Amino acid sequence: MNTNQLFEKIENSNPIDFGNIFNKSIELFKKVWLQGFIHLLISMVIIIPLIIVMYIPIIAIAGLAGFEESYGEYPNQFEEISIGLAILFVILVVIISMIASAFQFGIIAHFYQICRQEDIGQQQRPNYFMFFKGKYLGKILVLAIAITLISLVATLLCFFPLLYVLVPLQLLGVIFSFNPDLSSSDLIKASFKLGNRIWLMAFLLIFISSILAEIVGLMACGIGIFFTVFFVRIPIYYMYKDTVGLESESKPEGWSAIVE
Repeated sequence: MNTNQLFEKIENSNPIDFGNIFNKSIELFKKVWLQGFIHLLISMVIIIPLIIVMYIPIIAIAGLAGFEESYGEYPNQFEEISIGLAILFVILVVIISMIASAFQFGIIAHFYQICRQEDIGQQQRPNYFMFFKGKYLGKILVLAIAITLISLVATLLCFFPLLYVLVPLQLLGVIFSFNPDLSSSDLIKASFKLGNRIWLMAFLLIFISSILAEIVGLMACGIGIFFTVFFVRIPIYYMYKDTVGLESESKPEGWSAIVE
């Protein structure tokens, strides 16, 4: 699907049905809950070590502070080192946050592929890292940076703009998943165009799905949240499917399935 076709389908799309999407999401969740848990585990395995690395300068600064108290005859040298480590920490925070956001974005995009396969009854052969190679790698990094910047600007403009951009930014992942060959700017434009058309229902679905996932997860002794956290992604998948639609012949590079 090219850009013009995508924009045309969005413009001609029908309003989404809250009840219909919610009911279909619950049914699909019964099939993909384990995959959602696996996707979460993969994210944690990658992101947690990145966070640990990010805090190494903090540990170093704390160590230097203690060393300076014991050996106060070189305060200027320790101060210069501490400032350097603080600058390094800020740089690491920015870099690692971008890498973590890009990785999470790619994992979520793959989860939508799993939803598609289960939804149409196609046997899976998951390729969790399909969006982390070739031409897609740079694109998910650009999109992750764009999401961070848009969220930051919306936050600085007060709370309500952040609520507005929440829907388009949530839709960006599913639009990328099924249209990965489009440019980053076109993907962002498409997410806002679709978000504007279905904003109210989409916001309600995202909000209620998030609350439901948290409540059910906490009811299962708290650990259940690891299995329900990806539930909110399923209504987003159906929002895209019911408005833009899915093209069975359109498969991103690395997509694979077992044909019976």
